[in-house]
Amino acid sequence: MASTVRVQGTIGQRALFITSLAIPLTGWTVHAVSLHRKLTAARRDLLTGLLGRDGYTTRARQIADRYRGGALVALVDVDRFKQINDTYGHAAGDRVLTATADRLTAWAGSRGVVGRLGGDEFAVAVRIGPGRRELSLAQLTGLLAQPVEVDDGALVDVAASVGAASPDVLGTTDLALLQRAADAAMYAGKHSGRAVLAGPQHTAVPSINGRRAGRPGTSTLGRAA
Repeated sequence: MASTVRVQGTIGQRALFITSLAIPLTGWTVHAVSLHRKLTAARRDLLTGLLGRDGYTTRARQIADRYRGGALVALVDVDRFKQINDTYGHAAGDRVLTATADRLTAWAGSRGVVGRLGGDEFAVAVRIGPGRRELSLAQLTGLLAQPVEVDDGALVDVAASVGAASPDVLGTTDLALLQRAADAAMYAGKHSGRAVLAGPQHTAVPSINGRRAGRPGTSTLGRAA
């Protein structure tokens, strides 16, 4: 009988020891899951729900590397955004940003990824073949030019400048180079209502105040509706 008690006592001590180990492990698991969720949320822009710069960059590089000539990288600026804020208020400006994010997401669909780089600047990396670029970019500029309804029911006229770059045109899948060329192309067509597809000349445009200035003689695609 005594031996039976000792065995049961030993088993109970082992169970208690294992349980004491499991409790911290469970706590760490919960903490790790919570931390992962917070980090994932931190990669998302709080206003639009889009990926931030880091999360977007990771996904965009994958698309450029995988699809090469079938990939397209675009940078988008909301035109006269400060004027919208000054005229209609910051709540209306936020509504314009969220509407722009929704439209970019709808345009990219399951073929791409959209990120908010900051302020009124957005980026898209998407799978679009050479034969569909002109039509797709024309559809994008038309979509971004649709008025946005703000909280008081007023319609705000909006537009966006779009510059795009593709690995097959520039001969590189380097996302930084593609985005620099797309940025130069976007500024070349600023306020024109057209998307500009970057050519090799855009990779050599000098930087002005951290942004690349456009040069004349660019190829424009797609008139805004």
